[in-house]
Amino acid sequence: MRSHLNLLVILSDQLRRDALGVYGDPNIATPNIDRLAAAGVRFTRAYSTYPVCVPFRFTFMTGEYAHSRYVPAMEWRMSPAEHTLADEFNAAGYRTICIGKWHLYGGLGHLPGATARRVNRTPVPRLHRGRWQRWRGFELANAPFDTCYFEDDDPTPKPLGVYQMDGLFQLAMRELAACADLGKPFCCVLSVEPPHFPLEAPRPLEERWHNRVLQLPPNYLFRDARPSPARKLAEADREESLRRRRLYYAMVENLDENVGRLPEFLERSGLARNTVVMFLSDHGEMGGAHSERNTLKEHPYEESTGIPLIVRMPGLNQRAGTVVAEPVTTEDLWPTCLALADLPVPAGKPGRDLTPLIRGERARLDREGVLLEFVHDLRTDTAMCPYHAVHWRGFVGRRFKYTVLGGVEEGGHPWQLFDLENDPWEMRNLLEEPGWQDTAAAFHRLLRERLIATVDYYALAPAFGCEGLNVGG
Repeated sequence: MRSHLNLLVILSDQLRRDALGVYGDPNIATPNIDRLAAAGVRFTRAYSTYPVCVPFRFTFMTGEYAHSRYVPAMEWRMSPAEHTLADEFNAAGYRTICIGKWHLYGGLGHLPGATARRVNRTPVPRLHRGRWQRWRGFELANAPFDTCYFEDDDPTPKPLGVYQMDGLFQLAMRELAACADLGKPFCCVLSVEPPHFPLEAPRPLEERWHNRVLQLPPNYLFRDARPSPARKLAEADREESLRRRRLYYAMVENLDENVGRLPEFLERSGLARNTVVMFLSDHGEMGGAHSERNTLKEHPYEESTGIPLIVRMPGLNQRAGTVVAEPVTTEDLWPTCLALADLPVPAGKPGRDLTPLIRGERARLDREGVLLEFVHDLRTDTAMCPYHAVHWRGFVGRRFKYTVLGGVEEGGHPWQLFDLENDPWEMRNLLEEPGWQDTAAAFHRLLRERLIATVDYYALAPAFGCEGLNVGG
């Protein structure tokens, strides 16, 4: 069999792109993630298409848009009929390993009266594990000091016994060491929950961040001119918001420490020379930006949709430290994972293979930008889930981001237009200013065209001379 590269995917949960030193956060040092970026290629405009755990994971596993299956934000179970990333790697003779959070078996919705603890003690049946050969996973925990995982078909929950991030990284290294002994290529997804809430870090890190003075972004507790469906933080919430922001940084610092354990392990085990490492997250969180609750995602803002994406692969010596500014998104990850391992990429998926950007063979992709979406939320708590009754779609180009918002009946109306080049904190909604109608009209058309091309049923209201889409006559 032809020798292929190994693939190790480190998937963090709720990690904002801008909460890392290498992405410019002035408050935190992340030397190990920074070194990974210095040895690889870093994307500065990577987006989570649908910035919630479940839909991101569905798309990562299948390569399909979440709207193609009407995936709600939470409490959704992926069909066993879906063709997954593991299927492709299995067919190529790889050992496929899934470690950590899965969140594609219904979450809190598949057990009556479920709590996160009960879900974490309930195994995911083999039929619903996407055919990953080695299973060291769990549906969800939301308890970094009280996490259990399951080994393959054994129904007995196995406590990690340590902080979740530390335990899962140790588990991954044990699994990869076994792969090195077998001499068989592997595809391993290591999916950790921190810095997802609850905001808890090892005590020394929490103490290190206690009351630390933070340099806040200009959009912190900023209020937009146009109303948001979300319930805004008040100035009186500032201290609690800052406390949460510090705890979040403490969790990110623990993540960085664990990422730092990998290079030495890969060298020691002989895997460094033929292993691709991809580092990313499923979505971000608002952290108090735009006066939105710290742990809230779901918004089209950069803090929510912007994710880190770093790829380190053997043979990229001249490209080491390269920065790619092309907009890329969740659907691109599926074909890219296959191409990074030198496997054929099947036709018919909506995403683009990013390896030409990584290798420097191309500077741009053959598209104007990427789609963002919030499809549906079954939860009715508008404080926690502001997009239950109204939903949004967006289109992000190389300079501008355009979004529409609306319910099923009236359709999505123009909502936001930001110039990310000159207004990276998204504080000037250009729809409120004269002189930007042509730009808004162009992006409305781009969005409409992408909705049609991806068979999206979203109701788009007529605007800027464009006909509506999927709206009643």
